[in-house]
Amino acid sequence: MSIQIYVDGKYYPKEEAKISVFDHGFLYGDGVFEGIRAYNGRVFKLKEHIDRLYNGARGIMINVPLTKEEMTEVVLETLRRNQLQDAYIRLVISRGAGDLGLDPKKCSKPTVVCIADKIVLYPEELYEKGMEIITAATRRNRPEGVNPQMKSLNYLNNIMAKLEANLAGAPEALLLNNEDYVAECTGDNIFIVKNGVLITPPPYVGILVGITRNAIIEAAERLGIKVEEKVFTRYEVFTADECFLSGTAAEAVPVVKVDGRPIADGKPGPITKQIIKEFKELIKTEGTEIYK
Repeated sequence: MSIQIYVDGKYYPKEEAKISVFDHGFLYGDGVFEGIRAYNGRVFKLKEHIDRLYNGARGIMINVPLTKEEMTEVVLETLRRNQLQDAYIRLVISRGAGDLGLDPKKCSKPTVVCIADKIVLYPEELYEKGMEIITAATRRNRPEGVNPQMKSLNYLNNIMAKLEANLAGAPEALLLNNEDYVAECTGDNIFIVKNGVLITPPPYVGILVGITRNAIIEAAERLGIKVEEKVFTRYEVFTADECFLSGTAAEAVPVVKVDGRPIADGKPGPITKQIIKEFKELIKTEGTEIYK
C-alpha cells in the first residue's frame, strides 16, 4: 500500500500528492520544515519540534493556517493512516503558490505538507566503529543573512558542504563560521569531549539549535557529566578526547577521525558510549503517544 501524505487538509497516496509548480517553496526555498522521529508508538519531542517550526515560520512572516494543536494532530493522524510505530516525519510549511516573481505578497495561502516514512541516514557499522569526517571549504551562513536557527527550505549552504563530503568519500562535513570557529555539520550538531567535559558550540556561532542536541545535553547532565557551550576551533576537535554528532535523523553517532587525524585512539570514547546508551533508553519511553 502506498504511503498516505497530508497536503493542505487532505490525504493522498504518494503518487498523487502534489503541490503547485508556482509554490514559492519550490521556486525559491521560501518556507520552513521539521524532521521528527517516532519510536515505539511515540513521537519524540513533538512539542519542541512544533514550537521550532512555528518560530521559524514567524521569523519569515508566514502565518501558519493551523494552530499548534491542529498541526500536532496532523502529525499523529499521518502516522496512524500509515500504521507506523517507528518513523521519520517531515513537516513542511511553504509560502504557497504565487507568481514567478519572488514577492511573498503574491502568495495568498501557505502550503502545509506532512510525510511519514522510514529513514536510514548512516550504516549501522558507523554507530559501532565511528565515522570519519572532513572540514568543508564552504562556510556556514552568517546569522545576518539566512539565520541557521531558522530551519528553512533553503538548504543550499548545507548541500554545498555535503557535496564536498561526497567528493571526499566522507559521510559528513564540518562547517566553520566566518570567524573560523566550528559551527556544525551539514545535518548534525557536533560535540567534543575534553578532560571529561562535554563541549558543544553556542547558538551565536551559526548553528541550528537541535532538538536532539538539547536532549543530549539534558541526558549528560542527568549522568553527572559537565556540559559547556563555548566556541572552539578545528584544533580543539583534532586534540579532543572524543567527538560525536547528533541530529534527529542521525540520532547520536561517534566520530573517530577528522581531516585524516584520529580522535584520541581512533575509537568511540567512553562518554560518547554512555551518552548514546542514555539517549537510546530515553527514546524508548518519552514522547507523544500516537495510538491512544
